[in-house]
Amino acid sequence: MFRTLRGGDLTESISKPTHPHAVTDLCEDGRRLYASALRSGRIARSEISAAPCLMEFPLLHPDPDDPDWLRPVPPSAALAQRLNPVEREIRDKRHFAVALTDAFEPFMAIAAQGPPSTHAITVLEGKSRINAAIDVSTAACRTEVLTVQPGGVRSADALEQGLERGRTVVDRGVSIRTLYQHTVRHGQGTLAYAERLAEGKVEIRTLEELVERLIIFDRTVAYIPARSDRELALELRHPALVDYLAQVFEQLWRRATPLTEQVAYEPTPDGISGVQRSIARLLIEGYVDEAIARRLGMNVRTCRAHIAKLATTLGSGSRAQLGYLIAHSGILDQDQER
Repeated sequence: MFRTLRGGDLTESISKPTHPHAVTDLCEDGRRLYASALRSGRIARSEISAAPCLMEFPLLHPDPDDPDWLRPVPPSAALAQRLNPVEREIRDKRHFAVALTDAFEPFMAIAAQGPPSTHAITVLEGKSRINAAIDVSTAACRTEVLTVQPGGVRSADALEQGLERGRTVVDRGVSIRTLYQHTVRHGQGTLAYAERLAEGKVEIRTLEELVERLIIFDRTVAYIPARSDRELALELRHPALVDYLAQVFEQLWRRATPLTEQVAYEPTPDGISGVQRSIARLLIEGYVDEAIARRLGMNVRTCRAHIAKLATTLGSGSRAQLGYLIAHSGILDQDQER
């Protein structure tokens, strides 16, 4: 199979190699060479033999001034080209969701006039039932959604689902406030997601450490996980419980930093970063590496790299010695003063 590449007056036919992977799973050679092309503004055609995917997608195009060189397609243009069909599909689904909501609106009004539910706490088992219950509350929501979403960088599928659900309620004039962890700032997908929702009544802030996942609709119903595998959740409708969770959210919200602003870490001694100080505090409290990574929304490898840097800075030769040095270094004094 052949294709033709044109650069100025040059035409050449090359074999189309087998290099199977999606653009979202760009191979290591592809990532390295594309980054190099972006940094220098171009890359020699001879260098990309290990990553033909860069021409297939395409993330490179012929340099019109020199056929031996290729120029990178700006990542913003490549992203927009792939997002457009996704956003069209989301827009169609959003219109369908609005139509469904309108169809069921009369019945919800009737149900609202009926006897109040006597179930203050409902156990939801299985992701399909949990999602169905959240979808019902989403459709019934009229004023406000508060969400806490701990963890690191979001996958493309998770962001698309969040965008679809978010647009559905924003189109009805519902406001959304979401708390993520600082680690999502390293994901371009999250920033693009926030930008596409920015014109609506949506606010996003981040914190270094968050409580478990939480969703509150109209301060009348809340959802929290009941098991670590997310296969069991609780639907809470007791006014006192929901109000308590809303107050917890507001306290976290006041401490959080808007996604559009830079995180301002307080100065720490000996060049220890704010993230490393948070890790130090959790180490002192007895958390293992996996638990620390989960609480701070990062992978275990990144967490251990921070621990290694912390140990080097404090001059520790063992984990036991590290705990002693943290306790006597004064790096946690600011936490105690707050």
